[in-house]
Amino acid sequence: MHEDRITVLGVPFHSLGMDGAVEKIAGFIISGRLHQVVTANPEMVMAALEDGELLQILSRAELVVADGMGIIWAARRLGTPLPERVPGVELAAAALALAAGNGYRVYLLGGAPGVAADAARRLRLKYPGLEIVGVQHGYFTAAEEDGVVAKIAAASPHILLVGLGMSKQEKWIHRHREELKVPVSIGVGGSLDVFAGRVQRAPACMCRLGLEWLYRLLVQPRRLFRMLALPKFVFKVLGEEKS
Repeated sequence: MHEDRITVLGVPFHSLGMDGAVEKIAGFIISGRLHQVVTANPEMVMAALEDGELLQILSRAELVVADGMGIIWAARRLGTPLPERVPGVELAAAALALAAGNGYRVYLLGGAPGVAADAARRLRLKYPGLEIVGVQHGYFTAAEEDGVVAKIAAASPHILLVGLGMSKQEKWIHRHREELKVPVSIGVGGSLDVFAGRVQRAPACMCRLGLEWLYRLLVQPRRLFRMLALPKFVFKVLGEEKS
């Protein structure tokens, strides 16, 4: 299951680009078994270095792709290059297109109240034939959690997109995977806000240059503290390179 994996600071990534990742997801659905998909960026790698539970989840996930030019840069510097960046929002969109084209059921979980519902409406227009079998905002309480899991399991989706924020969503998927019984669960961060039209992606030119992080920082200055993980990641990679 974990073939062709390249390690960046202890976190294993599959050596796949977008097409390969989508092909992998298609195979996961056909198999019917349970699979967790993670789109990991430098911030998540740094978090995993300090969080043993998260690192274990990343090591066990059936698919981990490089979401961030920092990961691509690091893999190249460490002598184990990865084929290309696989942005989480683009992988989620590709999974939705796959679902629409093959009659796969999708469930959206996450975001503030109303976000998942808005995303569902817009996505049904964008992908004719897309069957979204349920939506749930991410602001449920611990007491409501079992009910949320049961509701998702009862809807029997093929793909579950979970936008609860980095680390939290990965742990949530891992903790409930046996109860959810979903063939493919993907942590999608803020992608539901993008699909709902609440947040705009960076201009295409910035995305191509791998500068989407800079755009997000400019429009959301409160992300500055989180962005401090980037220089730490760079220094860690450079230190690994010398050792």
